[in-house]
Amino acid sequence: MNAQTPVRGTHLVDAGRRLSAGAGWIARLVAGGFARVIDRIDAGLDHGSLLARLPDGSERLLGARAPGPDAQIELVNWNAILRLATGGSVGWYQAWEAGEWNSPDPVQIFALFMRNADVLGRVARAKGPWRLAGRAFNLVRRNHRKGARRNIAAHYDLGNDFYAAWLDPTMSYSSAMFDGGGDLAKAQILKMERLVERLKLRPGASVLEIGCGWGALASRIADEPEVRVEAISLSDEQLGWARQRHGALNPRLAFQHRDYRDVSGQFDGVVSVEMVEAVGKQYWPEFFDCLSRCLRPGGRAALQFISIRDSLFDAYAASADFIQTYVFPGGMLIRESAFRQLAAQRGLSWQDEVRFGADYAETLRVWREAFDRAVDEGRLPAGFDARFVRLWRYYLMYCEGGFRGGGIDVAQVTLVRT
Repeated sequence: MNAQTPVRGTHLVDAGRRLSAGAGWIARLVAGGFARVIDRIDAGLDHGSLLARLPDGSERLLGARAPGPDAQIELVNWNAILRLATGGSVGWYQAWEAGEWNSPDPVQIFALFMRNADVLGRVARAKGPWRLAGRAFNLVRRNHRKGARRNIAAHYDLGNDFYAAWLDPTMSYSSAMFDGGGDLAKAQILKMERLVERLKLRPGASVLEIGCGWGALASRIADEPEVRVEAISLSDEQLGWARQRHGALNPRLAFQHRDYRDVSGQFDGVVSVEMVEAVGKQYWPEFFDCLSRCLRPGGRAALQFISIRDSLFDAYAASADFIQTYVFPGGMLIRESAFRQLAAQRGLSWQDEVRFGADYAETLRVWREAFDRAVDEGRLPAGFDARFVRLWRYYLMYCEGGFRGGGIDVAQVTLVRT
């Protein structure tokens, strides 16, 4: 990278500066002492264990009361505990970036925390002014029409060349379905086939895809006999790729820059893959209004979504976590019970739900290995500095651990308009 190469991704790397946590006498006061925080973590680990090497060189085994993720950590500096106790997952990332803790396998750390999230309670969540700052951070980044365009661009418009360096050839950026084996590309194709099957399309049917990514699923649906597909997105980068790679090859496939709230007309089918996480709780009713409005009577919607365990949702939604702060501005995992209620209120029958969280963990592992290879082989586009590379690697490990720990899950479901 030379002096003329623009630095890319800094808007994500620098996003959490306003939520910086840890150092200073206020953090020490809130944390209430290192030993007490360590004791609270120990008491909260009902499943799995954490072998911790402390800054003074001593070791302590935490948890180890029942089977679960077994993790190891080296606390290089006590400030890591301060950051965790005050800033939650945001502070924990900031401590890792600062070199205040490390692990031979951070995925197991994240899996352990997620596995025990209900019992750990507030130990690993933002508190006091950091919690309030996170709540304000989410408010500023809410997904009204202008905000949604800005938030989508912040993540998905990092560049097609960036994503192409580590995604599979289908350019699918959502969980695959491995069904017991196969490489990632085959598993992504299987995922698409399962979604197409849910739509039960007849020749001449019309389909709306909300959040079309780089266009592979829309292209697959348009391969069905005489089926017309309208695919929408707010990402200019993704739409450019989709139009060139897929839209030009099929006159029954159209890619449009459009907000889901602005779609008119009715369709025989609607499909949306991991787009609802970018909607935001405030706008969930509008998303379901769109489904109800756009589906003809008897029409079917095939959704793939990421959810967080109901018991964790309120605390999760009360502030901004690491993902919302640094990776997906405006994002929020769904609360399935709320989605079921919103669907029922609009005459949408919730059918044939299939969960496959373990497959997402595997998808994330493969992505991380591909990303690391791209970095090692110099195939990452110019402009992404070492800080961004560390952030992205941490993000992939953090998400993998969440699925392995069981607190978050991915599912497909069919909604039928009655």
